[in-house]
Amino acid sequence: MCGIAGIVNLSADKEPVTIDQLGRMAGAIEHRGPDEFGVYRDAHAGLAHARLSIIDLATGQQPLCDEDDALWIVFNGEIFNYVELREELVAMGRPFKTKSDTEVIVQAWKAWGEAAFERFNGQWAVALWDSKAKRLILTRDRLGVRPLYYAEHDGRVIFGSEVKSFFAGVPTLPRALDPVGIDQTFTFWTVVPPQTVFQGIKELEPGHTRIYEHGKPVRDTAYWTPKYPDGSKDRFEGSLEEATVALKDALDKATHLRMVRADVPVGSYLSGGLDSSLVAALAKNAKGSGFQTFSLRFADAEYDETKYQRAMATRLGTDHHEIVVSRKDIADVFPKVIRHTERPILRTAPAPLMMLSGLVKKHGIKVVLTGEGADEMLAGYDLFREAKVRRFWAKHQTSTWRPRLLERLYPYMARSPVAQQALTRQFFGRGLERAKDPGFSHEPRWHGTAALKRLFSAELRAAVGERDAVKEFLATLPPEFPRWPFLAQDQYIEVRTLLSGYLLSSQGDRMLMASSVEGRFPFLDKNVIALSNSLPPSYKLRVLDEKHILKRVAKGLITDEILQRSKQPYRAPDALSFVGPDRPEWTNEVMKESALKDAGLFDPKAALQLWNKCLTRKDDSQFSNSDNMAVVGILSAQILFGELVAKEPSVSIPMLKTKIDRLA
Repeated sequence: MCGIAGIVNLSADKEPVTIDQLGRMAGAIEHRGPDEFGVYRDAHAGLAHARLSIIDLATGQQPLCDEDDALWIVFNGEIFNYVELREELVAMGRPFKTKSDTEVIVQAWKAWGEAAFERFNGQWAVALWDSKAKRLILTRDRLGVRPLYYAEHDGRVIFGSEVKSFFAGVPTLPRALDPVGIDQTFTFWTVVPPQTVFQGIKELEPGHTRIYEHGKPVRDTAYWTPKYPDGSKDRFEGSLEEATVALKDALDKATHLRMVRADVPVGSYLSGGLDSSLVAALAKNAKGSGFQTFSLRFADAEYDETKYQRAMATRLGTDHHEIVVSRKDIADVFPKVIRHTERPILRTAPAPLMMLSGLVKKHGIKVVLTGEGADEMLAGYDLFREAKVRRFWAKHQTSTWRPRLLERLYPYMARSPVAQQALTRQFFGRGLERAKDPGFSHEPRWHGTAALKRLFSAELRAAVGERDAVKEFLATLPPEFPRWPFLAQDQYIEVRTLLSGYLLSSQGDRMLMASSVEGRFPFLDKNVIALSNSLPPSYKLRVLDEKHILKRVAKGLITDEILQRSKQPYRAPDALSFVGPDRPEWTNEVMKESALKDAGLFDPKAALQLWNKCLTRKDDSQFSNSDNMAVVGILSAQILFGELVAKEPSVSIPMLKTKIDRLA
């Protein structure tokens, strides 16, 4: 895993990028790859790379070029099927000088062009510079595991793994937050690519390739989009038993591939739930002895899953490590979290994960497996069950017993949103007449989150204007969307929004790479995705039994206690982390009236009224879901403005192990 950055001139009259600029860009993302640094530049382009050495430790340095010394690459990620692709390319006569997956990408592009990316099974953000054709190719993995941003500024295109490298390398690039990105965040919990929260900066969409070539229009195309059964097309035709065997085989191969395709030790997260327990079990089978697992514990009993984590670690016989997280720990680390997320967040859940990645690094592990993606691929969220109940209810809206099925949801929450029948029916009963419309499943979440916009400043409201984030997103749904089963529709929306923009970014890549740790996700394997998407809805959500088929796969591999427990999604204390008597001083600084006015995002009077109300609450039960999200959202947005907009970036240039200077 690594960090990449670069600048390419779009017009011939621009001065070449400097080595100093490239070095500063690499320095800004040093945490992504502290092992080695390299740069390349010519009259038209410059590439920078910060390396975390995982594969081909001896000869995998970047930037790397082809045998003609013309096609250059910087690459963040892993291509897990690179060995098989290399054999195929060698048989075609393609030459290789390293054993790295990086060089496989170069030769695959030369052999197959854009079709190469469809063949990759992995997680990647790639920049290829063809110095002869004056062509820049940017591409990103199917679901956006690895980040890739770009900006067109002053006759140049700037790209990189993180936005902070843009500001470090190009001081003339304006630093300002984008009202549309903020508005999306306070609707979907995240931005939806290509939108970002920074003006003038875009995020390459997952599954896309973007090509800049001198004298030609920019071309941005999708090489992959999610597919679900459309009638008999793309549908798994076997029985549930056959599907269980197929899924177990696919997951076993995906996990094994992520264990063996590394030249460093690989560990695994162990949350105490079904997904991570199954991944750890499959990984232990592939690894054998000496396997390390890592778990989060919470000082708050409501969030703690220690009992299940330890039971699974004991069953597997792993070298198990734990870290206990308190509310104060979350508050103390939160500014660092936002410097790495580079976007506001409405939950504190990323903070403990940053601490967990630090524990992984402390024990000398560079790569960990996680169970991320299982809920999206195999229908594990309460949201999917909730939508099914609401559609069932919508068929007889006057029924008094149908909505009571909602009481079976959220059993893990001390302050469950379905605890009061009257409020439950009012909240979840809204819009039942639109049960067949796109977005029906997510309307309650989006509506509840959008209520926070009451805190926006007049300036931010005016800048957003009449734009409707939900309508704009729904307008991007593919033509075949209405023909998919309802569950597939719900899964697609969850993948496009929360998975890519929040779970794989703010909770995933950014928290792992803050400690220079690579995450690998067997449930997001190319073949696992295709199989999962092809399964009939009833195999995934059987009545209200979530991930039904995965439980069948896991039987005999994990403890019965974990297999039979109600799903408890990963959560952490939110607003209550910041309002106790030992809250850190930074909270007072970012919530000053002057700081709120400087950022211009929130109405100071409304924000301070909420803040003061929270400070005087006597117990946790007085924190509503809305107040929790609002407090975290305001604090994170204020930190973001202070750290990445108001401040001039200060970055040192690292020692460059590889420096290719075609102008020297």
